[in-house]
Amino acid sequence: MSNLPNCPECNSEYTYEDGSLLVCPECAHEWSLESVNENSEDIRVIKDANGNVLNDGDSVTVIKDLKVKGSSLVIKIGTKVKNIRLIDGDHDIDCKIDSFGAMKLKSEFVKKI
Repeated sequence: MSNLPNCPECNSEYTYEDGSLLVCPECAHEWSLESVNENSEDIRVIKDANGNVLNDGDSVTVIKDLKVKGSSLVIKIGTKVKNIRLIDGDHDIDCKIDSFGAMKLKSEFVKKI
């Protein structure tokens, strides 16, 4: 059995080499082995407004008044948020803010403490 990666398009295990390319016989997708290695090393780095790298468990401060959608509440500038979790999506910080509850924030509106 070969150790070639599955097809990135259809996840077929029946890939084969054709020169410098890998080919999928089921969907006819062709790709290079270098592109597979580059994509596997893609790790999303989330940065705050100042360019500092954020990690799970960090504490941040809100740098702008944020209106809470569907409510008349506003998260004021300077609000401290502890123990953040990083998630995929447009709002990439999942957290719990005192007196507000569970919230999702964009990293561009916070700075690391």
